Amino acid sequence: MKNNYINISSTNLGGTLFIPATHKNLFEVVEGKKYPNLKSVLIDCEDSINNEDLELALQKIKQLLLNINNSKCLVFIRPRDIEILKEILTYDGVEKIDGFILPKFSLQNAEEYLSILESSSHCIMPSIEGEELFDNSKLMQLKNILKPYSEKIILIRFGLEDMLRQLKMRRECSDSIFDYSVSSTVLGNFIAIFKSAGFSISGGVYPCFNDSDGFKRDLKRDLKEGLFSKTIIHPNQIAICNEIYKVSQREFDEALEICESFKSVFSQNSKMVEKVTMLPYSREILLRAEIYGIRDLS
Repeated sequence: MKNNYINISSTNLGGTLFIPATHKNLFEVVEGKKYPNLKSVLIDCEDSINNEDLELALQKIKQLLLNINNSKCLVFIRPRDIEILKEILTYDGVEKIDGFILPKFSLQNAEEYLSILESSSHCIMPSIEGEELFDNSKLMQLKNILKPYSEKIILIRFGLEDMLRQLKMRRECSDSIFDYSVSSTVLGNFIAIFKSAGFSISGGVYPCFNDSDGFKRDLKRDLKEGLFSKTIIHPNQIAICNEIYKVSQREFDEALEICESFKSVFSQNSKMVEKVTMLPYSREILLRAEIYGIRDLS
C-alpha cells in the first residue's frame, strides 16, 4: 500500500484531476510524468465511460495497477457501482492506489459500500448526489452512518452538477454557486451538517475550463465557505489550484503564533484570539503552507 489512509488529509488532495479510465495518457498522468505538479487524480469508470466502453476501462485499470510503481500523486478510482467496486478490489496491484470515490452514495447503498471497504486499507470519499441533498433528515442519517468510518474518510463530496440538474438550473461561468438562493441554501445545510461532525468537504466542479479568472474566483469562494480540494476537469486548472491554495504571509504568521502561544486568550492584529477555538484552523493553515507554500506578494 502506497499510503495509509490515516496519513492522508483533504489538504493533500489539492485539485483532483478527473480522467476517464480509457484515456490514452492514463499511465503518464498517474505516474506523474505528464503533470508533475498534480496532487491527486481520479480515474473514472462511471459517468465518463459509455456502457460499451466499460470492459475496456476495466482492462486499462487492470493494466495500470500491474505497471505503476511510484506515483507522485494520490490515486483514486471511481467505480461505476458496487459490483464494479467489488471486481476492482480483486485486481492484482489494487493495493497501489490510495482509495475510492463512491459515486451516488445514498441511504440505499451506504452500508453495503462501507461494509465492502471496512477491512481495506483504502481511504474513501463518498459522493452524495441524489435526493438526500434536499432533505436534512436524510443527510443526518448519512452522517450518522459515516461517523464510525471517519478515519477512512478523507472528505465528502457533493454532486454539484447533479444538484443543478435536479433543480433544473444551470449557472453562468461568472456566478458562484453560492450566488443562487436555492443552491446556496442546499449547500449551506450540507456543509453545516457534515463539517460540524468533523468531516471535510470538497468544492464543486467548475465547468468553464477556459475561464481561468472565473476558476480563481470559484476557488477563493470555496475557501471562504470552508471547502477544500476540487475536482478539476482540465490540466490548466492544476497550477491555478496550487497557487490559490498557498497561504499569505500574514495567515502563516498568525497561525504559527496561535499554535506556539502558551496563552489561552490573547490579542492578535486587533482581534481577540482564543487558542482552543482557533487551533484547528491554524493547524490547517500551517499544513497548507507546508504543502503549497507561502504566497509571494512581490
